[in-house]
Amino acid sequence: MRTGITNKGEKMVKGTKQVALVSALVLMFSLAASVQVQAANPTVKIMVGGLNKQIYLPFKLAENLGMFKKYGVNVELSDEPSGVSAEVAMLAGQVDLVGGFFDHNIDLQVKGKATQSVIQLLKAPGEVELCRIDLQDTIKSPADWKIGINAGVTGLGSSTNFLTKALAKHAGVNLAKVNSIAVGAGATFIAAMKNKTIDCGMTTEPTISAVLGQGIGYVLTDMRYGNLTKAALGGVYVSTCVYGRADWISQNSDTVQRVVNAFYDTLQYLHTHTPAQVAAQLPADYYAGVGLEAYVKALTDEYSMYNVDGRMINGAPGTILKVLTIGNGYTPAQVAAVNLSATYTNAFVVVANRQVAAMNLALRHKTK
Repeated sequence: MRTGITNKGEKMVKGTKQVALVSALVLMFSLAASVQVQAANPTVKIMVGGLNKQIYLPFKLAENLGMFKKYGVNVELSDEPSGVSAEVAMLAGQVDLVGGFFDHNIDLQVKGKATQSVIQLLKAPGEVELCRIDLQDTIKSPADWKIGINAGVTGLGSSTNFLTKALAKHAGVNLAKVNSIAVGAGATFIAAMKNKTIDCGMTTEPTISAVLGQGIGYVLTDMRYGNLTKAALGGVYVSTCVYGRADWISQNSDTVQRVVNAFYDTLQYLHTHTPAQVAAQLPADYYAGVGLEAYVKALTDEYSMYNVDGRMINGAPGTILKVLTIGNGYTPAQVAAVNLSATYTNAFVVVANRQVAAMNLALRHKTK
């Protein structure tokens, strides 16, 4: 009897695996057939607010890993120094989707524009407020900005501008004392600090490592990790996502699903590979300014900011609305009218979880 039960159990397990494999193969072939029906893979234009920044690393990584091709979509990546520039291009119809911070979706809704995030790539801002080294004894916290400062941001209306104003208000500083100056990132940010055009500035890796490595600045506020972000802003502040106009997303749901699948698979790659392995997939000019070793160290330090499952983090939109209200001065009526659930969707990620797993299972068996 024991042997009979065991054999029956083994047959059931084997049968279950076969069903899973067949389902995966059916999905893979159906996806392939869907692509073949089209004259060409759909083309999607995505503009990113700084492709070489580590906070936007999933975009170039997805391209270099062949993820877009894998899921039957032709993605054209373009680069802008700030998220607000990408936002403007998307609203004007020059690009289809944006690689930028989620907070733009809330701010745009307040301004009467309907946009939506379709996958959340980062769960922390990955931003650091740096100040010039000669001010180390004068500015020890954002509260010291009450003396009046020039604050560097990537662009006026950018997420770095939102966050800078929020830090000031959170510290009890009158916003009139904080003069925001658009200085971009990388070489232009470093030049602004060297030339004393700015006193402090918000930026990301690898610019952070370059400033600290050259000894021209120091860390005032660190928002690269979840616990530090909560201390600085009072809660979870998710950042990089893929977003676009709500009407375009609704009208192109199949294409959007392909894009989300590609990014979801990229997040799984990040989860299963080391920072050094990831860096090896990126262009050398991404780390030329700081060197590969420093780049990998910085990536290792903030690796936890990447959002493995691509879903919106519970409570994050509410925290972000509060931060934006502080920094941008939304009225009570504007805040009351915000519909946070319309600014993002997890629907594409839920499907991606199933389709990506099935695709990868089928491909593993196909190569055996």
